Amino acid sequence: MKSKYLKDRTVEFFFLACAMLSVVSVLFITFFIFRSGLPLFAKVPIGDFLFGSVWEPVGKPPHFGILAFIVGSFYVTGLALLISVPVGMACGIFLAEFAKGRFARFLKSVVELLAGIPSVIYGLFGIVFVSSAVRTVFGGNGYSVLSAAIILSIMTLPTIINITEVSIRAVPFELKEGSLGLGATHWQTIYRVLIPAARSGILAGIVLGMGRAIGETMAVLLVAGNAPIMPKSPLDMTRTLTMNIITDMSYAEGDHMTSLFTTGIVLFVFILVLNLIVQAILRHAVRKEA
Repeated sequence: MKSKYLKDRTVEFFFLACAMLSVVSVLFITFFIFRSGLPLFAKVPIGDFLFGSVWEPVGKPPHFGILAFIVGSFYVTGLALLISVPVGMACGIFLAEFAKGRFARFLKSVVELLAGIPSVIYGLFGIVFVSSAVRTVFGGNGYSVLSAAIILSIMTLPTIINITEVSIRAVPFELKEGSLGLGATHWQTIYRVLIPAARSGILAGIVLGMGRAIGETMAVLLVAGNAPIMPKSPLDMTRTLTMNIITDMSYAEGDHMTSLFTTGIVLFVFILVLNLIVQAILRHAVRKEA
């Protein structure tokens, strides 16, 4: 009995150590980012940094305004979600309610493959195909907010599809059975019963997809044009927060380097808020089910 107790305690301690390692890693990352980025606000007012539209870190005098990058990040992400949410929800509902047999397994394999493709491959696909298609159909040089949004919509599809499917399947069968028993059609049951019952999970998937999109760097860097200007239309070039960090990091120094870490703080806060929203949605769903 004593030997079994020691083994149980050892395994418990190992799992606790793994959990604490994750917590410590997050704390160290947070401390490092804030320690490196906050000193900029001793020289640049936070309002000028967040709401300034001029980015000239090596100018005389330098200007550190990231409003154009914030707008570009949300412009690209919002447009990507407008494309991916309807398609992802439709595909998730199809997998949960209609797909059967080999075709269902094939479609799931394709979705899993989409999730595993490296972002640089998406970027290369965007350069060769998406940018050319946008240039041909809409004009411009093809490197734009729209091109980046199309690539990001494809990249966020697996998250939205998988969580939509799981959320639909998690709805109690009695709800579906009762709706059909009352004379509703299969489609009426889906959009009047299943989707409302699974809305918390679906919304959580959309928010997670938004987090993936707003934090993406490589694919967007290759197709968005990487111009530090305020985008005014979907065909304008843009630069996102992540693009700004990776573009300037190779030659930045002094306050310029500090400003990139400060940009990382802004991105970190955005992602943190998104995760808190997801947690709140999931807690609300659990309380509602209880």
